[in-house]
Amino acid sequence: MAKVKPRVKVPKTADVNEIIEIKTLISHPMHSGRAVDVDGNVVPRQIIHSFRVSFNGSEVMSVNLKPSVSANPFFTFPFKVIESGTFDFLWIEDGGKEYTKSKKITVG
Repeated sequence: MAKVKPRVKVPKTADVNEIIEIKTLISHPMHSGRAVDVDGNVVPRQIIHSFRVSFNGSEVMSVNLKPSVSANPFFTFPFKVIESGTFDFLWIEDGGKEYTKSKKITVG
């Protein structure tokens, strides 16, 4: 399988009560379990099935993914910042493997 790589874009600074845009992308092939390889063998399902975002320890967004989601899932969402802190991003793959990324933001 190709290397799985999570990427996140969060502004480094923002004003109090500013609505920022957060962008996330994880490079992942998202095998649905319905494809076959060159030898005719079924490629086992291997998807990111869950994605969660926390800010300062509190969950602010979560998504449950299904096999029909394309490879390299991309999410973007707004967030109103009221304090400085850390965003923690968590992608969970079939089999329980987890991929994480953290980004800090300073509010002034």
